[in-house]
Amino acid sequence: MDPLHITEFGSDRYLEKISQSHASATQSEIPVAGRSPSQFILPFRAPNPLDADDSIVKSGDQKRLEKKGFLGFRAKFHTKGTPAHSGVEPPERRPSLTETTTTKPSLPFDQLFQFLPNELQVEIIASLPLSDILSLRLASRSLHALVSFNEAPITRYHLDYHVPAYAKRLYPISGGASLNFHYLCGIWHRLHVAAKLSYLMCEWISKELFLRNTEEKKKEFAPQRERMRRRLIPLLLTVFHFFETYRDLHLQYLTNRNGKGLLKEPYTVNPIETQILNMYDDRTLLRVHEAFPLVISSFCRRLRPPSYVGRVERSLRGYLREKPPDEVHVAILCIGGLREVERIWEVKGYNTRRAAVDNWYNSVTRDLADPEQPKKRRGMLGLKRKKSLTLTFGKAHTTEVPPTARAPDDSSAMNGDPARGFVFSTSLSEGMPMGSLTRDQLKILLPDLPVLQKIWSETAEAMILDRKVVERSSDIRRNAQILTDLIREDGVEDEDQWWYGTGAPESVRPNLEAIEEDPLE
Repeated sequence: MDPLHITEFGSDRYLEKISQSHASATQSEIPVAGRSPSQFILPFRAPNPLDADDSIVKSGDQKRLEKKGFLGFRAKFHTKGTPAHSGVEPPERRPSLTETTTTKPSLPFDQLFQFLPNELQVEIIASLPLSDILSLRLASRSLHALVSFNEAPITRYHLDYHVPAYAKRLYPISGGASLNFHYLCGIWHRLHVAAKLSYLMCEWISKELFLRNTEEKKKEFAPQRERMRRRLIPLLLTVFHFFETYRDLHLQYLTNRNGKGLLKEPYTVNPIETQILNMYDDRTLLRVHEAFPLVISSFCRRLRPPSYVGRVERSLRGYLREKPPDEVHVAILCIGGLREVERIWEVKGYNTRRAAVDNWYNSVTRDLADPEQPKKRRGMLGLKRKKSLTLTFGKAHTTEVPPTARAPDDSSAMNGDPARGFVFSTSLSEGMPMGSLTRDQLKILLPDLPVLQKIWSETAEAMILDRKVVERSSDIRRNAQILTDLIREDGVEDEDQWWYGTGAPESVRPNLEAIEEDPLE
């Protein structure tokens, strides 16, 4: 017999013994047709531990032959392919879900969005926040046109689902006006001012009036402070509406009477305030009238020095400026409105805050008296100082602008390029509520401002008694009772139904648990 055959036979006997011992350990049976059940499984090329056992089974001669290269091709053939004598075909490999999704060509989101009908596009855009809708107009001309052409349905959706009921009562849609973004953004601007000022007032009230100065006391008082902030927002929005409407009606009153104001006419009740207060219902009028002194007194207290001890202590602490006069407070309220009140309130530091008040008042009252022109300064013996070349070049450069470098006018853009004119002429170009006044308007309005102590109070109390909202004047709650009423726990559901509406979603109502810590000083 060939020695090589003996070697292979001996190796087969050795493999059979090893397979029997392996079968007794694993106790697995795989029947093969025409032969006795064999208990040895050839290792396929797969990441399993049988690859390590294969190196043990190999004899020394086989290892030696593989090193020499005789069985290299055979080993590679059997490991890479399927053995012919086994008769078992490998299972068909199915592609995974990630491979199927990545292999399919998918369109980008903007193209998929353009394939939708116009009604679905508008409905998707309307469900976005207002800030995202306004930013979406800057993405492309097509999106700008889509949003601008559908201002009315988008505004209607936000009015129905995101604007509280008291804001829509104060700023209803007039008969001739159309729904646009200027109307919607104006409401949100006023709501933002009222919410911010309510938070600042609650911080000051909890610190100065309720004496919650330490962190532990602030945490204990946090639920009461949040309820007070929530109840003050509708009241402050009504105060915003009062001063905004008062300024417009006062200017109209002065224009119709050629500058002859209220200070030169006798009256028992302010006619402008009467016209405004007739817009409010009984409940709103009473609630705002009770909280109005708290709003005015807290703002005036904010503009006073932090200490009342005396001039020596204030000089040591650096509080050298006194409180501003009453006409400055009236000008801030009647000309700047609550937006200016909120801007001045959040300035930190008394000296910096007083400087901000003086700067604003000086900017309002500047050039109102038509001061004399200052005399020109002459040089010695009539010799004038020469102007520098850089100065004359700069003036010539700024005054003589070539026609091509000038900014395009809206009318020329509308006439020349319709697409360009459509992009730049939007409803938001009208400006924000209570914008700055012209010099002519300030000149006739400033001398006719009312007295600080008589704003709202006399006219509102007379109207409350005339409407029979309360029986006596003593039934109107004052500051101490108002503070207790603002922090009480009961009555939240009834107030939500009145202020926010029964069908308003939770996104409209201020969150009671949303408490942020931001110390002012």
